[in-house]
Amino acid sequence: MSKRFRLWGAGVMGLLLALILGWLWRSTAPQLLSDPFLQAPTPSSVQVVWFTEFAGRQHWVEYGDGLAQQVISTTTQLSRMREDQGSHWQNQTPDRPIYPQPVARPIWRHEAQVAGIGATRLPYRVVSQREDGRRVASNSFSLAALPPAGTPLKILLTSDHQLKPMVAANLQKVVETVGAVDAVLLAGDLVDVPDRASEWFDDSRGNAFFASLQGRAAYSLEIQGRKTQYRGGAIIQSAPLFPAVGNHEVMGRFSTTASLNEQFNDPVPRGAALQTRPANLRDASFNTDSYEEIFTLPASIGGKKYYAVTVGDLRLVSLFAANIWRTPGLADSDRGRYRERQADLNHPERWGYGQHIFEPITPESAQYRWLQAELASPEFRQAKYKVVMFHHPPHSLGDNVVPAYTDPVQQIERQPDGRISAVRYEYPLDSDYLVRDVMPLLEAAGVQLVFYGHSHLWNRFVSPGGMNFLESSNVGNTYGAFVNQQRAVPIGNREYYREYYREQYIASGDPNGLSPVLPTIRPSLESGQPQPYIASNQITVFSILETATGTVSSYRFDTAQPSTPPLKFDQFSLSQ
Repeated sequence: MSKRFRLWGAGVMGLLLALILGWLWRSTAPQLLSDPFLQAPTPSSVQVVWFTEFAGRQHWVEYGDGLAQQVISTTTQLSRMREDQGSHWQNQTPDRPIYPQPVARPIWRHEAQVAGIGATRLPYRVVSQREDGRRVASNSFSLAALPPAGTPLKILLTSDHQLKPMVAANLQKVVETVGAVDAVLLAGDLVDVPDRASEWFDDSRGNAFFASLQGRAAYSLEIQGRKTQYRGGAIIQSAPLFPAVGNHEVMGRFSTTASLNEQFNDPVPRGAALQTRPANLRDASFNTDSYEEIFTLPASIGGKKYYAVTVGDLRLVSLFAANIWRTPGLADSDRGRYRERQADLNHPERWGYGQHIFEPITPESAQYRWLQAELASPEFRQAKYKVVMFHHPPHSLGDNVVPAYTDPVQQIERQPDGRISAVRYEYPLDSDYLVRDVMPLLEAAGVQLVFYGHSHLWNRFVSPGGMNFLESSNVGNTYGAFVNQQRAVPIGNREYYREYYREQYIASGDPNGLSPVLPTIRPSLESGQPQPYIASNQITVFSILETATGTVSSYRFDTAQPSTPPLKFDQFSLSQ
């Protein structure tokens, strides 16, 4: 099939989808694609954002006493939202595909600034008017500007949602246990494939990202043969969301024909893409366009990829520390973190380049220099609580902390005739940029908490200098804790290790030398012994930072016992 015919087919499918959606909305009442949510508060304003599947005539926010005040929104269309054969959307499932290749899905984003307000909460709702004049309004929620210093806040610490099975249960239990929270820190991996619209808004399984964080989910969780439906928690309609970029916020090379999963798994470094002289470098390497178009975040030289903000007594620094995840497999068919696929060796355009880092964070990088300036700023130094959030773990018992967070060292072997016989990648442990370069900087600046995710488990650590590390990512599922079992690393394959790999890859424990802290209240037991982690596909965990006391409390909920409330199992204080 020719490329021209495939492009024509994709265009026809997109046009057909647009016609179907157009007919549907003309014959039905207008609907919002999401509830509103709060973004980028300042001392006198807050941004309100929501989404529809129509451009509409006008969209606005009503707020204040009697909802008597009004502010008109700005509307933009998301540029990369698509569906494909992997979407759980409408009547399609991966087993019953309707869309054989990616099709554009028109979605509009509406944003209004509610200004001239203070920290006192005000009621608000949003209204959207479709082209035919029909209107739809959200329920009423509450908004406020940034709280001043001294305001007691409850802040949810969460990460790695990705539409995983326990997320809706987790967020529902947050609200039922601690009530309304005042802010949400989300350490990356919000969805699975960031250009797939249904994952953000209306996945037919009932657990889309916004639905779960807005109490509109309808997810049936089956544990031990028992099904329980969870709605998530109505959280971000009234509490600002502050995310960090994880590897699942990054799309790889753009294609009109490859599936969205294939595109997500196909990023290449910018330098490699430049060698092909592409017309669009982001399309030829990787991009965070959907993430950046969806969220409004505090401005910095990093755009929306790294930033800092003060919320009450808390100074939050959010960094972009993420790399592409690749399989640890060493088979000839693996395009992995340690090698290229055998069939691709003499086709560099197919290489994956190992677990390459998306945004530099070495001392000479723009992000590192920005971080140095931020840590020296009055806003940071005067804050009572100093928290740094990013995605990749510097310390963990999980799988994804190995190999080291460093640029892959490529090794190419050739046959006598010049043909490539192997392409392998090494990751020197002593070159881990987070551990070697960033953590000493944070500790010297008095950071009290480093919060991250990525490995889908709960564990925490304390440095010799007293800096706390928390990974609270056993939200939707787990991939295990490697204490009494071994990670898949080259040393596990003796032949490969002896002949090809020279660096050290730690098979169990924290590769960067810290011992995990045993939970202070009620640790989980395995074979009668207390464990310093939770790694479970049945037990989900959430953590709450309370600025009134400077404590971080972690709760676990056993989804096999849905009528039993969550249990607080750990608590620690942030030293000042």
